[in-house]
Amino acid sequence: MAESNFWTRLFKKILKIILKNAGFSTRKPTHNQHVVPHEEGWAIKGEGNERYTGIYDTQKQAIEKAKDIALNYRSSVIIHGRDGMIRDRISYD
Repeated sequence: MAESNFWTRLFKKILKIILKNAGFSTRKPTHNQHVVPHEEGWAIKGEGNERYTGIYDTQKQAIEKAKDIALNYRSSVIIHGRDGMIRDRISYD
């Protein structure tokens, strides 16, 4: 039985490497919400998304909305400072 588990795990690892090299994502999608600086104030951007979820006048407003979204998805809010660097994280998972 132990030998069978070894081959199964090895097969999964090899398959994961092949899929990753072919450009497929092998991670579970996350629904983390990033609060980032925006030319019109502050924005929420879902992790991996190209478009903004919303744009707000203040960082506080953006954080509150991002918390609602993250709570719904049981994910995290990742808060960036004006310089773009991560300054805080709130996790709901």
